[in-house]
Amino acid sequence: MTFRLTDLERAFELADSGECAGVSDVKARLKAERRSSTCLVGPSLCRQLRERCQAAQPKLAA
Repeated sequence: MTFRLTDLERAFELADSGECAGVSDVKARLKAERRSSTCLVGPSLCRQLRERCQAAQPKLAA
């Protein structure tokens, strides 16, 4: 049996990967993967994704 993440699960995976700077990047990546970003609505969900994107970004050395 093959398991496939839902579009929402994939969005969180992308946000946690450090490869996306924000929600717009997550949406673009979903589109590039031929997935839907219509599930990414609402201020609470977008805030969660944005915070996870920011937390996953590599810290620049001072």
